[in-house]
Amino acid sequence: MVSGVWVRFAPKAGAFGGFVWIACRITVVVALVTVPFGYAITDLHTDILMGAGCGIAIGLGVGIRGGARSGTWTGILIGSIVGMVTALLAGLIPGDPFARLVPPILALAIGLIDGLRGSDLLGYRDIAREAFVVAMLLSLGLLPAWIVQGLFSRSFGVPGLTLVLGVFLMSTGTALAAGLLSHRRAGWRDTRPPLLLVLGASSIAVLIFVGMFSGAFEDAYGLSNIELGIWSGIYVLEISVVTVTAFLIGRWSMIWLEPRLRIYGYLADYLTVMWPPIGAFAVGYLTIILLFSGFYGMLDQFQVGAFDDAGAGIADWLLFSFYTSLGQEFGGAAPISVAARVLVGLHLILSAAWAVVLFAAVMSSIGPRLEQVARRHEEAQDD
Repeated sequence: MVSGVWVRFAPKAGAFGGFVWIACRITVVVALVTVPFGYAITDLHTDILMGAGCGIAIGLGVGIRGGARSGTWTGILIGSIVGMVTALLAGLIPGDPFARLVPPILALAIGLIDGLRGSDLLGYRDIAREAFVVAMLLSLGLLPAWIVQGLFSRSFGVPGLTLVLGVFLMSTGTALAAGLLSHRRAGWRDTRPPLLLVLGASSIAVLIFVGMFSGAFEDAYGLSNIELGIWSGIYVLEISVVTVTAFLIGRWSMIWLEPRLRIYGYLADYLTVMWPPIGAFAVGYLTIILLFSGFYGMLDQFQVGAFDDAGAGIADWLLFSFYTSLGQEFGGAAPISVAARVLVGLHLILSAAWAVVLFAAVMSSIGPRLEQVARRHEEAQDD
């Protein structure tokens, strides 16, 4: 299982190629999940870019650290969840979403990682390091959207520094909140949070109030100090509540999901055994479809009017044969003559018989191998 902080396996020969393969699979799958989901929510390309970027970046970070054994599927799972939630929040938050988008996504990602079985986040320092890593990945994921929107080059006069610094400062608050929510866990090492972590978590509020009393925000936003004070207090409270809620949702979701999704890992072993007979069934089924498409076309040539709304070529007869094998109607085409009806009946009987006979043959031939797989899984669970 993925380590909570750093990679726990030693690199071997060809490890780089393995990392590249893991990264490619995670990137492709997370993008296929996140991008269509995002476009179903919003038509703003930058929102989709934020969702895909954050999901891929965090998925790659989790997956590569998890290694070839479990990292791929863990990275895909966490990356897809983070990407979809990012796209959803970006589409729902009006205007510039970054200030309100980063805290929940950062806390959600850490909660998902913390909820993994075998996670070793057992102290404030562990969670602080993990939050730093996730913040770095999140900054990389948001970087394309920042560049597209021009925010990376005009952040209060310092190119991109304010945005990146804000993400990292938020990571300290997230780490502190996660630690306070987890410090009663069995095996927890720290009795109290480190002073630097507390100072870092307080830095955002300190910077806001320093800017408020210095007049910098008043010049930038045209608000009085009292108005800015109220706004700042509400914003800090909102960040705190959102961070705690997102972390708990992420951790509880992963604790609930992981054992239920683990069954799909077992299915891979069963499918490895069943793949040859499944392929044999598909070949035979397609052969029946191809054979009867020729029969239908030949009958229509020699007996005009045998079919109502008959096809005009092999493509139409292939589709008619395919839908007939499923017991479904294809458009307006229908058998009219006795010969056509008999031919369709034979097709249906042969298709059903093929499925029943092959299923019985498959179960009798691969039954012992499936029992071996089941025993191996039971032994693994007992260990």
